[in-house]
Amino acid sequence: MESTTMMSGKTVIVTGANSGIGKATVVSLLKRQGRVIMACRDPGRAEEAAREILSATGAESARLVLKQLDLASLKSVHAFCRDIIEREPRIDVLINNAGIYQCPYSKTEEGFEMQFGVNHLGHFLLTNLLLDLLKRSAPSRVVVVSSKLYKCGDINFEDLNSEQSYDKAFAYGRSKLANLLFTCELARRLEGTGVTVNALTPGVVRTNLGRHVRIPVAAKPLFNLVSRSFFKSPEQGAQTSVHLACSPDVQGVRGKCFSDCKPQALLPKATDQEVAQKLWDISEVMVGITT
Repeated sequence: MESTTMMSGKTVIVTGANSGIGKATVVSLLKRQGRVIMACRDPGRAEEAAREILSATGAESARLVLKQLDLASLKSVHAFCRDIIEREPRIDVLINNAGIYQCPYSKTEEGFEMQFGVNHLGHFLLTNLLLDLLKRSAPSRVVVVSSKLYKCGDINFEDLNSEQSYDKAFAYGRSKLANLLFTCELARRLEGTGVTVNALTPGVVRTNLGRHVRIPVAAKPLFNLVSRSFFKSPEQGAQTSVHLACSPDVQGVRGKCFSDCKPQALLPKATDQEVAQKLWDISEVMVGITT
């Protein structure tokens, strides 16, 4: 069951908050009296979404803050974090929700394969830059949105940038596997700090995440019927994110992955501590930080 715990006095950052699961997460948090920072790539779309969210929730505008964040640009991540650290006395929850799905091969501003760069490296840098503030705000939480499609990916340290070969579905799976390994290693590093980190897989949700997936015109009516019948709504898809952000049931729980608000077993490759630590070390080099 989704948490109904109130969030009055708490500040939550949600990346990719202007559509889909992210937007539904913001609505749910505002209904619980939380204050939400919407971290979005496109300011125009964020403003439009914010108007819809405020109208739907009746929340006062002071509890909804819009910030520009492009996870495909490490410069943008640095600028966002400098602004947050300067302006915010505390951050209670960071929800790493934004993602890109099965896009054609392209690169981030710094030259990383787009899915790995946005889904993993951008959030890796974001979380690391905000860790001191999260520690000062403890007890605080980090929530990482992964996907069951992690099962389709592998961490090939010889070709993390997909320059030797690129398969968009495999690359997405790799980025979501990286999310889980990041969660595993971050949980180990945060032991005793009062900051917890957990991941989740939301299931198949009706969002615009699949905009790069081509469906034949003749098949679209059937696809739309199936998606309405069997896919989760964004509100249903957001329930586990909200649960991990709010529920007292997961206070102190760390390094787990949840589905439908319950812990789930992962394949061994998603919890391999040696691989997780190596990926962390290489990710530090890629984004230009050292800890």
